[in-house]
Order: sequence, then structure tokens, then C-alpha cells
Amino acid sequence: MSADEELLAIDGRRLGRRAQLTRRRLLDATAELLGSEGILDLTVVDIARKVGTSPATFYQYFQNVEEAVLALSAEVGDEVQSLAEAVEGRWQGAKGLVTARELVDGFLDYWDQHRAVLRTRNLAAQEGDVRFRDVRNQALSQITDRLAAKVAEFKEAGKVAADINAYAAAGALVAMMERMGAYHYELEGRGVSRTAMVETIARIVHQTVTGTKA
Repeated sequence: MSADEELLAIDGRRLGRRAQLTRRRLLDATAELLGSEGILDLTVVDIARKVGTSPATFYQYFQNVEEAVLALSAEVGDEVQSLAEAVEGRWQGAKGLVTARELVDGFLDYWDQHRAVLRTRNLAAQEGDVRFRDVRNQALSQITDRLAAKVAEFKEAGKVAADINAYAAAGALVAMMERMGAYHYELEGRGVSRTAMVETIARIVHQTVTGTKA
């Protein structure tokens, strides 16, 4: 089944081309408005007005604003796949630091591109919304699982300390990258250049994964 065939209206009807475009415009408007409005302040009327349609049209596709934001969060989560694939690069030798840099730089770019949605997703997850927590965990696990496998490889080779848990190490690295993605502008305002930030985080990631200094 294609992605288009899976798109359904609230009443279960499969969406045609025009309906898919309308749904897309509603989601894009939601994402744009999240840049200035919190999810609790954003209304269906705001989104419909942004698109130039009526609230009734919005309700053909989503039950409420949270459902639209959840759909955006799932879409953004799917884009993590390209970052996860970067983890599969070479970690041995000098190439390892290049792989770490690509991962970190890509992660920061990902956050910059989807900041409003990711910030809203994480806040909802932290406040206990299981739906947003599951979407977040599903997205980040694509990176965490692969990093854990790499740490385990180097641990088995005797490069990483035996008392380090591979999955805990991977989870800590992903949490660090997420935190830096969310707040790196604040650090840049304190004189930390993006280049220095990427290099520093990349070296932490590389050393944790491989157990060696680059």
C-alpha cells in the first residue's frame, strides 16, 4: 500500500489528490504557526485562516490541533532514517571521526529544519502524552539502536570498557545531541561557533562509540 493510499479522512474515506493537497496545506500551516504559538494557544481557526479555508475543512482531516501536530511529529520522525543510516558508516580509524561529524552536523540541521515541531513533540512527551512519547521514541530509536550496536562491537573488541552498557551509552549520546540541537543557538550566542560545537560533540560521540581518542 502506498503512502497516498493510507491517507484517510476522519470518516474513513480515502483521500483523493485534491484532498491530500488540502491536508498538506493544513499541516504546513500548523508547522509554521507552531513557530510562534504553543500547542495550547494554537486554534483550529488560526490554522484554517492561515490556509484560507474554514474550520469545517480542518475537521474533515483532524479531530483537533493535537492530532495535526501528532501527524507532523510522525512525518518528522520518519526523516530520522537518513541520520540513522549515517551511523552505519565506518567508525574505525580516521574515518570514524568523519562519520561522527556527519552524524552530529546532520542532527543539528534536522533540528534547525523542524525545530517548532520537535520542540512541541518533546514538550508534550515530557508532560506525559503517551502518543507523542511513542512517536519520539520510535524516531530516536532508529539512531539509538544503531549506535548501541556500534558500541557493542567495539566493546566486544576490547576497545570500550566492559562495565559500559552499550544501549545506555547510545541513549546518552542521542539525548546529548537532542539537547544540543534544541539549544545550540543559545550557546552560539555565548561565543561557541557551530563548527566548534559540531567538532566537540563529534569527538565525544566518537570516543564513546569507539573507546579511542581521535
